[in-house]
Amino acid sequence: TRTRRNRSMKPNLPKLPERESRFLAASIELRAAAEGEEPKKVFGYAAKFNSRSENLGSEGYQFYEVLQPGAFDDVMNDDVRALFNHESSAILARSKNGVGSLQIGIDATGLWYEFEAPDTQVGRDLMTSLKRGDVDQSSFSFTVGKDGQEWTETRDGDGPTIFTRTIKKVSRLYDVSPVTYPAYPDATVALRSLEEFRKEMPEAPATIEENSVSHWERRLAFISKPPAV
Repeated sequence: TRTRRNRSMKPNLPKLPERESRFLAASIELRAAAEGEEPKKVFGYAAKFNSRSENLGSEGYQFYEVLQPGAFDDVMNDDVRALFNHESSAILARSKNGVGSLQIGIDATGLWYEFEAPDTQVGRDLMTSLKRGDVDQSSFSFTVGKDGQEWTETRDGDGPTIFTRTIKKVSRLYDVSPVTYPAYPDATVALRSLEEFRKEMPEAPATIEENSVSHWERRLAFISKPPAV
């Protein structure tokens, strides 16, 4: 007996976590290797622990993120690049298995990075922009698995519903980047995670009042957005 294979069928591949980028409004420092030398080293924090993000949602459904200490413990030996504006062609340094021209580390504040600017066009451009103060903020690119995050939902009286995503474990660290424009408002992947959390959440927890909007949305299977016509 010969079995016919339907070539149009796609294999049932596992769904991989989506890549996200986040911005941190923390100044980047220029450091000299020795006193009196021209600064060539770039130091900054890509992420800070226990610091609540800006609102990534809307007024009605506010959404915040918090990075928990220990979130980066398992990714320090990843193949991580320092890029300018997350551009793969604008590479500044690299750390592979913890070794290379890029140093990354964790302290009580958060995830830091340091590298010596290369004598390339992008390296020279970055140093000029840093010295002028045109660039002074950082971003990092990462993925987080479903088990590496925790969601909570609260409501303060008649105020808006507030969702908080606590990132406990980053599953992959791709790059740390000095950036011209902040990337924090770009939270589409995290917002999709929020929607999955809302769909999977059973009855409203005890912290949600019985007469809250979110409670009755779940009870009545209410869809907040009207169906497309």
